[in-house]
Amino acid sequence: MAGAIAATAAGTGGLAQAQSFDFKPHQRYPDPAVQVLDPSFAKYRLFSSSVEQIATGFRWVEGPVWVGDGRYLLFSDIPNNRIVRWDEATGQTGVFRHPANFSNGLARDRQGRLLVCEHLTRRVTRTEYDGSITVLSDGFNGKRLNSPNDIVCKSDGSIWFTDPPFGIGGHWEGDKAAAELPHSVYRIDPSSGKTELVLNDLAGPNGLCFSPDEKRLYIVEGRAQPNRLVWAFDVGTGARLANKRVHIDAGGPGALDGIKCDEDGNLWCGWGSNGSPSASAADLDGVMVFNPAGKPIGHIRLPERCANLVFGGPKKNRLFMASSHSVYALYVETRGAV
Repeated sequence: MAGAIAATAAGTGGLAQAQSFDFKPHQRYPDPAVQVLDPSFAKYRLFSSSVEQIATGFRWVEGPVWVGDGRYLLFSDIPNNRIVRWDEATGQTGVFRHPANFSNGLARDRQGRLLVCEHLTRRVTRTEYDGSITVLSDGFNGKRLNSPNDIVCKSDGSIWFTDPPFGIGGHWEGDKAAAELPHSVYRIDPSSGKTELVLNDLAGPNGLCFSPDEKRLYIVEGRAQPNRLVWAFDVGTGARLANKRVHIDAGGPGALDGIKCDEDGNLWCGWGSNGSPSASAADLDGVMVFNPAGKPIGHIRLPERCANLVFGGPKKNRLFMASSHSVYALYVETRGAV
């Protein structure tokens, strides 16, 4: 079902709108919100580019994906049960799909079809060119998936997704239900369509992405204790991973969510507070950037916690950041790896 959301200067208004938030961009260049933590990050910061709020008025935005052939961004507004579309040419925002089965992570396969992680139906689907929906995975070993969260498509056509129980933990992002399977990561084989178990030893697997050469897979462990972590794995054949090691430790108050890799192998991570009373959200919210060795090199400060992000635009050098109630964008001097 399609519908329009009236555009405002801030982005959206109208249908099922939550609180919109004023955003005051920095007037002077370089934008002080884009912080260089290590000299190696300076080449990625554009002197005359600043953080922009392109849409606001949502309840919890997630899973952005760029659709280059249509020049638009799709993202999930999970509690509002819809996928929203922001159009680059007009700056208008509207409803792409409602209801959307409380969708979370979005991606495109190698044929450009939309892949969707659905909390309500506890499945991964593909939208065909005619708009029909194909179910790719809804269970493993005779049991229902938990609530597919984030998703990525490898160059061989295989689809990898995380399956924590976040979407069935209550009635806010789906329907409350008991988990039938461990917290896991799965791979959908491109030839057989079979769902294969990749691993089930992480607490709350969340964001995931491949390195530019696809020899390394990064996975966020969202409920690791005492600190949230990004794990790195060497990628073997099929669903096999090896050499598990900690790549990033968020530290006590920090929390990781969605992640993306750029063409140089840097990780751009959705970042915020873990809810600890000692955590200062103002110091944490936004996007943290880590080099291939796991060293923090840059911080994009936002007034809201960033859940997920994606590189887009005609040159793949515009970073779109889905952040709680709003979506922000920033041009950078690098491009997304995929």
